[in-house]
Amino acid sequence: SRYFVLPASAALMGTLIGAVRGSRRASLRFLAENAHRPPSTIRGWYLYNKTKNYRRMAAGLQEGGLHAAKLGVTALVWVGIEDGLERCGQPWVEGKELGAGVGTAGIFATVYRLPWRTGSRAMLLGGIVGGGMGFLRWARSYLDEVAKSRGRDECTTLEDTLIESDDRPQ
Repeated sequence: SRYFVLPASAALMGTLIGAVRGSRRASLRFLAENAHRPPSTIRGWYLYNKTKNYRRMAAGLQEGGLHAAKLGVTALVWVGIEDGLERCGQPWVEGKELGAGVGTAGIFATVYRLPWRTGSRAMLLGGIVGGGMGFLRWARSYLDEVAKSRGRDECTTLEDTLIESDDRPQ
C-alpha cells in the first residue's frame, strides 16, 4: 500500500511545486520580454494579461509535469531500494531506510553527474534522512510495544480510552 502511496504523493507534490514555480517564472519572463512595449489601450491591456495568463498556465503545466516525473521516479527508487533490502532478509531489514536514503542519493549523484564532494554530501544527507526514517519506525514499534504491555490496542483513541476507564465527561 505505501509502495503506491509514496510515489503518488511525491508526484502530486511535484506537480504542485512545479506548477507554481513554472507559472511564476513564465510570468516574469513575459514581463521581461514585453517591458519595452507596454500596452496603451484598454483592449491592449486585456490582450496583454490574457496572453500572459495563457503562457503562465502552459508553463505551469509543463513544469508541473516535469517536477512530478522527477519526484515520482525518485520516490519510486527509494521505495524500490527499501523493498529490495526488506526482501534480502534479516540483517538488511533493520537498515532498510538508511540503505534506501544512501542508495537513492547515490543514484541521484550518478544520474546528475555530481562532483565527488557534492555527491558525498548528497549521500550524507540521504543517510541522515534514511536514519531519521529508521528512527521513526523504531519509535513507532517501541510505542506499540508499550501500548500492548499496558493492555491497549495499537490504535487507541482518546475516546476509546475514556470509554474504557469510564471517566467520560458528563
